[in-house]
Amino acid sequence: MGFDTSGLLPLSDALQGMLEQLACCCDSEQLPLPEAFGRVLASDIASPLAVPPFDNSAMDGYAVRLADLATGTPLIMAGKAFAGQPYQGEWPAGHCVRIMTGAPLPAGTDAVVMQEETQADGDRITFLCEPTAGQNIRLAGSDIGKGACVLQAGTRLTPREMPLLASLGVATVAVHRPLKVAIFSTGDELKPVGTPLAHGDIYDSNRYGVRAMLARMGCDCLDLGIIPDDPAQLRAAFIRADEEANVLITTGGVSVGEADFTKQLLDELGEIGFWKLAIKPGKPFAFGRLPRAWFFGLPGNPVSAMVTFDQLVQPALAKLAGQHFERPLQLQAIVAEPLKKSPGRLDFQRGIMSQGPNGLEVRSTGSQDSAVFSSLSRANCYIVLERERGRVAVGETVTVEPFGGLLL
Repeated sequence: MGFDTSGLLPLSDALQGMLEQLACCCDSEQLPLPEAFGRVLASDIASPLAVPPFDNSAMDGYAVRLADLATGTPLIMAGKAFAGQPYQGEWPAGHCVRIMTGAPLPAGTDAVVMQEETQADGDRITFLCEPTAGQNIRLAGSDIGKGACVLQAGTRLTPREMPLLASLGVATVAVHRPLKVAIFSTGDELKPVGTPLAHGDIYDSNRYGVRAMLARMGCDCLDLGIIPDDPAQLRAAFIRADEEANVLITTGGVSVGEADFTKQLLDELGEIGFWKLAIKPGKPFAFGRLPRAWFFGLPGNPVSAMVTFDQLVQPALAKLAGQHFERPLQLQAIVAEPLKKSPGRLDFQRGIMSQGPNGLEVRSTGSQDSAVFSSLSRANCYIVLERERGRVAVGETVTVEPFGGLLL
């Protein structure tokens, strides 16, 4: 696979190297629209009709012909038009039609005058303005033309897209089947939540974060639990994941001093690269593939696991699932308190951004140790500090990346 195992690999190079090797591996299926929520479109959707499907009023008011207004005399109301109940009577000269928002325009309408710009005396309507042609009129197809592409393949269906498709009468859609991801944690020191801890034990927390992020992405999760540092059990877990899932994600066993046994096992089963990334937290990371499934090895430290998943695994899984992925929004903020930083690695510090008197401000959540998960739970953004940047003083400008999607 051409992995560079010397030195520290920049995050951008690692991400590009992965994405160049990946392609969608999920089949497609047709689903009724209500069942397709959260799925990724497998093909473009063209509008089967124009939106709006007919010329209609953008206001409550009166449909008029400009020639009838030229006399400057009041017009007689000929009738009324409502949404779903168009005016179908005759429209003699010197008359107007009372019309409600969304109602089809009577034939010959030049403009709609909003009711606030009129004065009614029984059926006699005086107009207090001089409308222009096309005023307050929504033309057929002005929003969406018939046959226009409204959603592209790779779009995940959210509450924004569902009513759009329903408004077009789209009853079924082609979507990708969910990506199936197997996960497990490694380490003899890990214990399930709800059980007592012996001296030297810790609770397995990483799987809960990974499972939650997979759920946010719409993946099917095969949770294999905690696998002890036992060759036979690890081998069995790797083989099962490879047979039953598209992807395997593990936490732990990829850092210096840990990776030798895991690396030996994975080298036997597939082709895996163990990387030292130029990021903090999250330097140890593994990527490659087993005979059938792709593999991602996350660090064991809780914050490192979440950061590497968020920055590397998330875009990789999106591509495997057939989804268009956009990098998170990055903003500029003023530092409200000093930040510790040593040059050498791109640093994703956990911060709290807020609106200050001079614009967007950000401050640290406290300890940035990769084992201190509370620093992430209190944060609402990453403070992204460049690789060669050192300490940051109050008042300096930094890049912040608001949490969204997976970590919100």
